[in-house]
Amino acid sequence: MLAGWVNDRCRRLIGGAVVAACCVFAPSAGAADQAPDAAPGIGAEKFFSALVKVHTRALPDARSADTLGTDREGTGIVIDDKGLILTIGYLIVEADQVDIVDDHGHTLPGQVVAYDHSSGLGLVRPLVPFKASPIPLGDSDKLAETDPVLIVNDGGREQATLAYVVSRRPFIGSWEYLVDQAIYTSPPTLNWSGAALIGKDGKLLGVGSLILRDATDADPHLPGNMFVPIDLLKPILPELIRTGHRSGPARPWLGVVADEVQGRLIVTRVSPEGPAEQAGLKAGDIILAVGNEAVRSQAEFYRLLWGRGAAGSDIPLRLLQGVDVHDINVHSIDRIDYFRQKTSY
Repeated sequence: MLAGWVNDRCRRLIGGAVVAACCVFAPSAGAADQAPDAAPGIGAEKFFSALVKVHTRALPDARSADTLGTDREGTGIVIDDKGLILTIGYLIVEADQVDIVDDHGHTLPGQVVAYDHSSGLGLVRPLVPFKASPIPLGDSDKLAETDPVLIVNDGGREQATLAYVVSRRPFIGSWEYLVDQAIYTSPPTLNWSGAALIGKDGKLLGVGSLILRDATDADPHLPGNMFVPIDLLKPILPELIRTGHRSGPARPWLGVVADEVQGRLIVTRVSPEGPAEQAGLKAGDIILAVGNEAVRSQAEFYRLLWGRGAAGSDIPLRLLQGVDVHDINVHSIDRIDYFRQKTSY
């Protein structure tokens, strides 16, 4: 019912030549001639010029090819006056070639600037001059349930959709990934990878990551999307631009994909040639403990894993393999060291 109501409202509020954000959030402001409230006087074309398509081709021997494919495509968001583009990180992991397609359909060569596994965000930049008005960064911490938001991808105004925040809670990924206070929206939108989540003030609040069946925490579960909050980027943006990664020690990474099943943490996949596989873990193993502390959930596992020190630490695991219990040590690494690197970066 909610999805139908919102979709109907979107159709009425967002027209072909209308700036969607202004129309939704400020319907009396002359939306056809203005961009969102955060940038009064900036025309529609300049607003939508900040949304580009990011197309990447992975390295021939990319370790991420099995799970992410070799050809990847999503949205990028221009966030500074030098053409720096923010996107979701899985699009650019192990990228061999980066192409940026602007809102006029022109294809520009690009390069990876940074990838941050902890947040899941990535930065790219065109290699030729690129004119676009950046979208300012907002304050995602203030975003609350029931707040209206606009989701805009590289399809521009034709694909801009109105949604609502339906939950603010952690997102826990089975691939050693956790985002505190992730932003969940509904109804779901397609072409979500790297999509911009725009607030009522026209500022960027999040970057699209996933489509989900359960965007709401409690029944009735509504389908929707998960966005990485922009506040995760702001403290680390200068160092990402300067060095390509955040400063300080990296988290330990094992290369384990594990799911919670009836109070047990079952390994469903191990990264080929990763630390876990080299230590003897395999699909079907059950992780019972980290050291002497029992684990029954992904969140417990990550808390104990990341609390053991920086990447390079030995992580003691207790496993149930078949009918036998084994204690093993896994020598962790920085996840970025696992991926193949293009030497020209």
